[in-house]
Amino acid sequence: MSDLDRITTIVPRLPPAIDGLGDYGLNLAVQLHQDFGLVSDFVIADSNWSGDTPLNGFTAKKVAEQSSAALLELLPNEQHSRTTVLLHYVGYGYAKRGCPVWLVEGLEHWRKAGNSRHLVTMFHEIYAFGSIWTSQFWTSPLQINLAARLVRLSDRCLTSKQGYAEIITKLGQGKHPQVPNLPVFSNVGEPENLTSLSERPRRLVVFGSSGVRSRVYQHSQLALQRTCLELEIEEIVDIGTPLDYEIEAVNNIPVVCLGVKSAEEISNLLSKSVAGFFNYPIEFLAKSTIFAAYCAHRLLPIGTWDKGQNVDGLEAGKHYWLGDKHQYKMNLSIGQTVADNAYTWYQKHQLSVQAHTFVTYLIS
Repeated sequence: MSDLDRITTIVPRLPPAIDGLGDYGLNLAVQLHQDFGLVSDFVIADSNWSGDTPLNGFTAKKVAEQSSAALLELLPNEQHSRTTVLLHYVGYGYAKRGCPVWLVEGLEHWRKAGNSRHLVTMFHEIYAFGSIWTSQFWTSPLQINLAARLVRLSDRCLTSKQGYAEIITKLGQGKHPQVPNLPVFSNVGEPENLTSLSERPRRLVVFGSSGVRSRVYQHSQLALQRTCLELEIEEIVDIGTPLDYEIEAVNNIPVVCLGVKSAEEISNLLSKSVAGFFNYPIEFLAKSTIFAAYCAHRLLPIGTWDKGQNVDGLEAGKHYWLGDKHQYKMNLSIGQTVADNAYTWYQKHQLSVQAHTFVTYLIS
């Protein structure tokens, strides 16, 4: 073990900003401190961020501007004692087009200025893919270049998806032969003593960002209607930033829009619901905090078929239900089995498990 007791953690934003990456970073920092006494000093990459500090007892400083010089001013500069920086990386979190040149250049300068400086990178995403008529197509080469530089610069790499781990291994050119694959944890809690679905109100939840929830209402209506019919749903609640249009009733059931709620309030609602609906690419469920929240609260995750493959230990019909794919009807008995499987899958990478993995990589 190491005597390291502080790390510097870089995130795009922190609460009260609505940012899944910031929530992830803060929840992980709280767990690392609780279980291992490790203190996190946050560097926020958004110069417009505003919030109270200290946050949960941690310091938080934002860059004056998005430049390598401004970043270097906030990174630890000790020369003779070990310093560690943990970067939570998503290109689009640090630059509009997903190409944070300033961030990578700043870390390269910092890392090369001392032999006792260590960089650990959690790749929540690596680079974007896109058709020729999208901006992702034109920025992809630079995104790949920046990701490769980060991989080679990092002493340790972790990620949330097996496919990403394989890409990191390839980009590292032998530096990172084994990359831990940690599907994301729930940002809204991991309650214990959860009741069975039969004991809960017949409530269905649609939760997440405005884009994710809009896809449910605009592209999954038939599956949503079928789900509500088969599970005898009596209430539908929508949780998240208000949408800019009125949500139509489903099977004559009005959708109750609750807006933005605290993690505790969301957890309470999920614990008292039978199903959570999503429209999210199946191959990327392991990096969905929405799916993680559904699993952690032992309700039935229901999505729609998108031709994705079973990956990251998840199987359709076993760990989640496809509302528009199966030939037989869903009921609470089958739903309980799926909910239990999803809950069991989640326990292997719940927050405390991830904190143990992270601390191993941060101090070794």
